[in-house]
Amino acid sequence: MLSLEEVKSFLGRAGQSHVLQFWSELSEDERNDFLIELSGLDLNALKRHCEEAVSAAASQPERVDPHIEPVTEEFVGSLLKSDQATLVQWENEGWLQISENRVGVLLLAGGQGTRLGVPYPKGMFDVGLPSGKTLYQIQSERIRKIQNLADLKHETKCTVPWYIMTSEFTLSPTESFFKENDYFGLDPSNVVMFEQRMIPAVTFDGKVLLQDKGKIAMAPDGNGGLYQALLDSKVLEDMEGRGVEYLHVYCVDNILVKLADPHFIGFCVSRGADCGAKVVPKASPSEPVGLVCRVDGVVQVVEYSEIRPETAERRGAGGELVFSAGNICNHFFTRAFLQEVAQEHQGKLKQHVALKKVPFVDECGNHVKPSKPNGIKMEKFVFDVFPFARNFVAFEVVREEEFSPLKNADGAPTDTPTTARRSLLWQHYRWALAAGAFFSDDHGKTAPTRVTAEEDPPVRCEISPLVSYFGEGLELLLRGSTLPSPFILDEKRAKDLPTL
Repeated sequence: MLSLEEVKSFLGRAGQSHVLQFWSELSEDERNDFLIELSGLDLNALKRHCEEAVSAAASQPERVDPHIEPVTEEFVGSLLKSDQATLVQWENEGWLQISENRVGVLLLAGGQGTRLGVPYPKGMFDVGLPSGKTLYQIQSERIRKIQNLADLKHETKCTVPWYIMTSEFTLSPTESFFKENDYFGLDPSNVVMFEQRMIPAVTFDGKVLLQDKGKIAMAPDGNGGLYQALLDSKVLEDMEGRGVEYLHVYCVDNILVKLADPHFIGFCVSRGADCGAKVVPKASPSEPVGLVCRVDGVVQVVEYSEIRPETAERRGAGGELVFSAGNICNHFFTRAFLQEVAQEHQGKLKQHVALKKVPFVDECGNHVKPSKPNGIKMEKFVFDVFPFARNFVAFEVVREEEFSPLKNADGAPTDTPTTARRSLLWQHYRWALAAGAFFSDDHGKTAPTRVTAEEDPPVRCEISPLVSYFGEGLELLLRGSTLPSPFILDEKRAKDLPTL
């Protein structure tokens, strides 16, 4: 730990002496805690961090229109366009890798549920399913099922370790939540939680914000902080010790995510890829998602703000969008690639600006909760490593089956608890109908079998991941049955149903 005089010297050279303005008001314990926090910062780089934050916030997004091209077809696989034999080949390769303990999943879970209006991590959120399951429970059960299916296919006893990157804000509540719920049936030794770094939030004139009189206002360094966190926490060594060679990396907020998807894993492994990304066709030219594309021949994700509307609206001869590969933060990496990025490239990642409403202590010591953005948070993005890949591939999937993010509170037009809940219930309703089931509505009448997702499904049907990972195995349980609403098919109910 640095001494007070050393900290004063560093802060003075960085133009941040105000950080200690309330020092005389702190207790001995508070002073000690504050010195520990300040000693943990890279004080030598603080001046540069503040200057770069102000410069980046004042800059306009660079337009890349003259240099942008779609990813060429030879590097793209598709669930939509591939023949059945190819899909089976990819799936079988994926199951093989899973069964031999070469696949892990890595969850990016550093963000809080602030935009959802809750003070806890997003993974603990219940979107209102009949079962009341949270995102963490749904994902835990999908891992259990994928292990079970791989064991049945290859007569093995495999493990898919789950690496969960948290932040200072989410680590403790996430650990407690998993312990309180007995890790949702997973072996705790196979759930590895680690913490990403935090960096100071900065005002528009380059001053570090104080959260309290003896604490800096900190923020996670974005999901691109993964690569430094892998080094800090020695997670790469853990992966190597387990024999994990391939990682499926994803964000916590997608309720439809297919963890360790055998098709995706198998496609990437078959192509010898070191880096891959799932994509969905953009819903419209103006949809605010990043594009997986090439800029000057190099694959990267371009933010929607970095291209002009006329570029986004370009269409091919068949009327399809030329730039349609929407990024959904759902990636494949080899462990060797992650190791290379963490050791050689993570310092080169682009810094992105986020203007935020950051609660702070003013010069009089009063706590202020701002009504408009007052601070700059610098973030790195996980996908900014794509240019370092030697063999990048993209994998096109069906949006309605694999992508429904949870970002906003109900009342917003998209990406809310209601839209996430509807997406999952519609998916399960489609699975049940495809398995040959019928439904009766709340009045005992046969429910319609339409399968559009503009509103709530005509009946509420929820199928536990422990029963079916992606719709498989349901025909034996449901064919010819007339089911009530709501209908929850969990493990107990599945055992009680007569198999056909």
